[in-house]
Amino acid sequence: MTQTRDGFGEELADFVRRVGELRTARARPTGEQSVVLDAALFELQHVAEQLWPRYERIAAGAGATSPVERQERRLLKALFEQLPLPVALVDRETVVRRLNLAATGLTGVRAGYATGRPLASLLTPDDRAAFRSQAAAVARGDGDRGLIVHLQQRPHEPLLATLTALRPPDEPQSAVLVLIQAGSAHGSVTAPPQPEPPDLTESMRHAELIDVIDAMASALLQLEPKDAESALGVAAAVLCGRFADWIVADLADGGLRRITVLGPTGPAAAELLHTVAGQDPAGCPLVVEAARAGNGALQLRPEDIEGFGHDAAGTPILARAEVSSLMCAPLGVPGPVTGVLTLFRTGPARPFSMAEGRAMDVMARHIALAMRRPVPDVPTEAASCASVDGPGTTSPDASRPAHPSRAVPPRP
Repeated sequence: MTQTRDGFGEELADFVRRVGELRTARARPTGEQSVVLDAALFELQHVAEQLWPRYERIAAGAGATSPVERQERRLLKALFEQLPLPVALVDRETVVRRLNLAATGLTGVRAGYATGRPLASLLTPDDRAAFRSQAAAVARGDGDRGLIVHLQQRPHEPLLATLTALRPPDEPQSAVLVLIQAGSAHGSVTAPPQPEPPDLTESMRHAELIDVIDAMASALLQLEPKDAESALGVAAAVLCGRFADWIVADLADGGLRRITVLGPTGPAAAELLHTVAGQDPAGCPLVVEAARAGNGALQLRPEDIEGFGHDAAGTPILARAEVSSLMCAPLGVPGPVTGVLTLFRTGPARPFSMAEGRAMDVMARHIALAMRRPVPDVPTEAASCASVDGPGTTSPDASRPAHPSRAVPPRP
């Protein structure tokens, strides 16, 4: 709509602002009300003579789309959806507006889910900043760009992302059309490879996850009921070393209270262990958010380096521990949060995967159940149950059933 680009929207916004100022001016003394009334009448006249006719012209122009134009738009939409190359339409902040079928197949994300979310979030952390910067430059009109990116699901496969500016009809700002191709800028473009079956490494990782879940369940089943603090400490001991390098356990019993901190051995890590153990959990935004709203977190190369608070000198804990990935798991969701477990992997350790995040969700639910497990009621006498003896079963008094009042004879 050319009328909207001529400043109609800005003029309408100014009118709304001026009306708000006139409403606040009603508190003036009675003798000055005539000035406010004159200004209000002037604004009404401006709307009747200027804004309303312009709005009618804009509305008439918008509704005057011919059948040929509507057919052309349907054709262009079908071409975009069925284009065999992965294509996405994003804004200057890389927020997805459209995603065609080939792009959903490449990224593994449905178009409805991706719409409204940043396309950069599907990339590996190392590529996100560069992709955002290039998209903003293209949207400003600095020319087309191309760069190599990697998807989180396929981090070892380079993809060539070509970005070009596109002005959608009836919109004042440019969007960015992103074409994603397998290969590189110096190599030939190939079709996206078919998904391969899990290799031996993935199978081993899956088996390790099963072992951790089994060890957690076995340890929790041996605990006494109504001992939340012991359950949290035992869970931390099971996870440390075999699942994460650092485990920080906080109990939520009216407030946040740090129970235990487990981490690497050695004199170099001992000081940091004592620092984290003496830290107030209320100074850790990740822990506070998990305890307050039950929101867990899985971060690779955490962008918010201050998410776990600071030491006495003001240095972020995540920086001192060289955390490469972390998980923050609330215990008790759904239901009231009874504690929070925070897990760190540091240095060159393999980052947490989505499968490991799912396994941690399962273990967190088991830990919460163990922390709230009530003491069982001991009945005064055993409940009577029907008893059926199989053939060949001998008893001290085979002529009398164990429960004469409810004994059920075997079927012939």
